Amino acid sequence: MTLTFNPEKYKELLTAYLPKLIKIEAENEQALEIVEDLIHRERTPEEDELYQLLITLIEKFEQEYYQPSQQKNPTSMLLFLLEESERSRDYLVSVLGTENLVDNILNGQEKINIEQARKLGEFFHVDSSLFIE
Repeated sequence: MTLTFNPEKYKELLTAYLPKLIKIEAENEQALEIVEDLIHRERTPEEDELYQLLITLIEKFEQEYYQPSQQKNPTSMLLFLLEESERSRDYLVSVLGTENLVDNILNGQEKINIEQARKLGEFFHVDSSLFIE
């Protein structure tokens, strides 16, 4: 059975959480708490959409305020999602294929390609563009 996206339920979630651009640390912490709650459950399509939106807003805030001189950092996003989901790097081996590849990506020696980004996006239920520079 395929779950379908319900715009009315999504509207209710948006009204309840009121996601917006994150401008201060307190707003970032609030968004992180919501993500923490959503990451540990089986999400509805509407909750998954909210989850992806919040991840994007958090990443934008953290890039601008914690790493202003750096461009988008897919490795940081990967490490963040791994930590938030309380999974070990061994899960990445099952997604990406080899321990050596995972080590190279996490150490910044190798960039994530489009196919790997797609697999990671599916695994973490986020947009694959988060893993592409």
